[in-house]
Amino acid sequence: MHCHTIVLGAGIVGVSTALHLQARGRKVILIDRDEPGSGTSHGNAGLIERSSVIPYAFPRELSKLLRYGLNQRSDVRYSWQYLPKSAPWLFKYWQNSAPAPLANATRAMLPLVERCVEEHDALIEAAELGSLVRASGWIEVYRNAEGFKQAVADAHALAPYGLKYEVLDRQQLHARETALGSDAVGGIHWLDPKTVSNPGGLTRGYAALFVKRGGQFIHGDARSLRQVAGDWQVDTRQGPVTAPDVVIALGPQAGEVFRPLGYRIPLEIKRGYHMHYQAQAGAELKHSLCDVEAGFVLAPMAQGIRLTTGIEFAASGDPANEIQLKRCEAVARKLFPLGPRIDPEPWLGRRPCLPDMRPVIGPAGQHKGLWFNFGHAHHGLTLGPVSGRLLAEMMTGATPFTDPAPYSADRFN
Repeated sequence: MHCHTIVLGAGIVGVSTALHLQARGRKVILIDRDEPGSGTSHGNAGLIERSSVIPYAFPRELSKLLRYGLNQRSDVRYSWQYLPKSAPWLFKYWQNSAPAPLANATRAMLPLVERCVEEHDALIEAAELGSLVRASGWIEVYRNAEGFKQAVADAHALAPYGLKYEVLDRQQLHARETALGSDAVGGIHWLDPKTVSNPGGLTRGYAALFVKRGGQFIHGDARSLRQVAGDWQVDTRQGPVTAPDVVIALGPQAGEVFRPLGYRIPLEIKRGYHMHYQAQAGAELKHSLCDVEAGFVLAPMAQGIRLTTGIEFAASGDPANEIQLKRCEAVARKLFPLGPRIDPEPWLGRRPCLPDMRPVIGPAGQHKGLWFNFGHAHHGLTLGPVSGRLLAEMMTGATPFTDPAPYSADRFN
């Protein structure tokens, strides 16, 4: 089989890239070893995060670093065995979290974040998936008066970005979420984001739209990628597929393909977990809630109430470890009346992250026809459609809606 472009990876980034290339006249074949939306795109918190204009930075305060060093927190946990291997990457992350480089990362990401909702909206309408999406925003919840006071100041400092939010005192917060426990002292309701009740289902719906419009989805092994007579070729269950262009949109697995080709992009994995719960009788969760201090999100999902954890630094292939989930669950049960677990075991996901807090989007640089779209960290769902649009514009010779230079793979050379 031959096409114009092969897209490797059927998560939200790969599917969105395929759709945007298809809309610009490219014949595209989408390839993944699993079903669309079954990897990292399946298990996230379901936030289309328009309000996250400041990237998630590494803590700089000595007091925070000391607390994290004890490895007893629920928001971040690390494997002692993996720490020596991850330390150089973490140091680069810490360097890039200083005020000046963090400001650069914020400016770089802003054009993508600003357009994330409208790019999703266009696909949601075309795929008729409006039932999966709510426009009610999400709420940061605070259990500590000092933490709440600082959060309000931080929110006010974002005024130049024109974000919509409401500061909720204790009474207002409990009126908005009547089942909350008494520990909750206040919150910030961010109104610009949208929430998704089934992120994996949304991705599969986008993939179905791609197929409906004439695209092909085929199971195959991205690691078989090779150059043959000037084209790129990948082995699939239906035989080899060739194309002059190929996009690596494999999220956390991208390194398995670009490293053998000679690229030294510092892609690291932040692991995370989710578990679904029933609500206790009479309790209803109306909005997605984020406990910033404990580092988890509670989100009303089609499968139940989903608790998603923060960050675990461990080898990608290490077995799942429930320590972090149990720590989060203990706090979450005080915040909201969770009932029994629904899933037989926790889901383990892997977020693809780069130390300067921005993805790689654009040409690979050393190989003709090789393109990258990965490294979206915590915001793969948020940025999938908008980064797919940007790459499609670059690949088809259209004028990009924003300067793609900040996302170039060459920045790591």
